[in-house]
Amino acid sequence: MSSGQIFVLGIIALSTLGWLVNNWIRAKHGYALEDEWKGKTAKGDPDADRKIGLLSTENERLTGQISRLEERIAVLERIATDPAERTAREIDALR
Repeated sequence: MSSGQIFVLGIIALSTLGWLVNNWIRAKHGYALEDEWKGKTAKGDPDADRKIGLLSTENERLTGQISRLEERIAVLERIATDPAERTAREIDALR
């Protein structure tokens, strides 16, 4: 082998080693990995689907709670703005 061939193989080996070390460091710290064409591969989160499901359930529960509170506020606003006699009857009816 000539010195030119050894130089080319050394550069290839050094580039490959650098790419491997770069991806190892990125994976260790949770960054997206690079492929051969400079694309990114996101690190997957195994609990992501479970978290999304829990957040969706909580969102539905809170949405229902907000709608019930809006209805109660509407009743209270109506009671506060209505004449006293009708308001007294409605308060007694709610008890």
